[in-house]
Amino acid sequence: MKSNQCKIVDCTIRDGGLVNNWDFSIEFVQQLYAGLNEAGVDYMEIGYKNSPKLLKGADSAGPWRFLNDDFLRKVIPQKGNTKLSALVDVGRVDENDILPRSESMLDLIRVACYIKDVDKALQLVQVFHDRGYETTLNIMALSNVMDHELLEAFELIKDSVVDVVYIVDSYGSLDNNDFRHLIDKFKTHLPNKRLGVHTHNNMQLAFANTLVAAENGVELLDASVYGMGRAAGNCPTELLVTHLKNSKYHLRPILEILENLMIPLREKEEWGYLIPYMITGTLDEHPRSAMALRASEEDKDKVVDFYDKLTTPEVNFNKKK
Repeated sequence: MKSNQCKIVDCTIRDGGLVNNWDFSIEFVQQLYAGLNEAGVDYMEIGYKNSPKLLKGADSAGPWRFLNDDFLRKVIPQKGNTKLSALVDVGRVDENDILPRSESMLDLIRVACYIKDVDKALQLVQVFHDRGYETTLNIMALSNVMDHELLEAFELIKDSVVDVVYIVDSYGSLDNNDFRHLIDKFKTHLPNKRLGVHTHNNMQLAFANTLVAAENGVELLDASVYGMGRAAGNCPTELLVTHLKNSKYHLRPILEILENLMIPLREKEEWGYLIPYMITGTLDEHPRSAMALRASEEDKDKVVDFYDKLTTPEVNFNKKK
C-alpha cells in the first residue's frame, strides 16, 4: 500500500498560547516535544518568532510568544526527528532577528499575512529561504477574500521560492465543499506548490475539513493536542494520528500528553466548541467578540443577546432621548 504523504504540524504551543498568553512551563514544552517525537509527528510549532519591539504587550507574554534561539537550545538540547517550526506575522517581525538556519534550532518558518500583504510576506519568505529555512505562506481569513484578490495573489506566489502555501480557515466558517473548491483553485493556479491547511473548530468541522484536505492532496496538516487553540481551537492532533491511513504515527504517546498535560490544563483554561464561537463562525466573523463574551462572568452564556447584537445593528446603540 502507498504510504500517506501527509505531514502533521502540531501547533499546541503557538496557537494554544493564544488561550493562556503562552504561559507554558519549560517542562510542559519539553514533555510535549518528547511525546510528539515519540508519536512520529513531523513538526512542532514551538511558538512565534515575532519581534517584541514591534508588538504591544510583549512584557506580559510567555517566552513562546517571542522565541529566543539561546533559550530554545536550553529547552530542547537534543532534537529528535520532529522538526521545529515558528510563525511570524507580517509587520511584527524584524528580519534581522532571524538567525541563519545553520545557527538556529528552527527548521521551518511560516509567514502569516492577510491577502493585502502577500507581496510583503513573500519578501520575508525570500529572506528566510535564503537563510536556509523551509518556508510556508499562510494566507489568513480566506473566507473573506474576493476572487480577484486571490487571483492577483496567485500571480505573485507562483514564481516565488515559498515551499508550501496554506489554506487558512481563520474564522472556522468553511465547510467541506468550500475546502474542495479552494483546494481545486489553489492547485489549478499554483501547480508547482505544495499545500497546507489550518482549520478552526467553530462549526465542529475542523477534523472533517482537514480530512477532506488530506484526501485532496494537501500535504501539511495543522493540528493541536486536545484541539487547544484560539477560541474554538483547532483540529485535534490525536484524531489525525489515529485516523490517517498508511501513516507512521503512534497514538499512545499522544494519549500520555493528553493525560499528563492537556486534561489538567483544560480544567484551568477554556477552549473548544462553544455556542458563541459557533455564532461567529456561522456569521463568518473573527471570534474576538465571542472571546470577550466568554471572558465576562456575568454574560458569558447569554447567547441569544449575543446573537442579536451581532445580527441587529440597532441593538448595539442606546439612543439618546
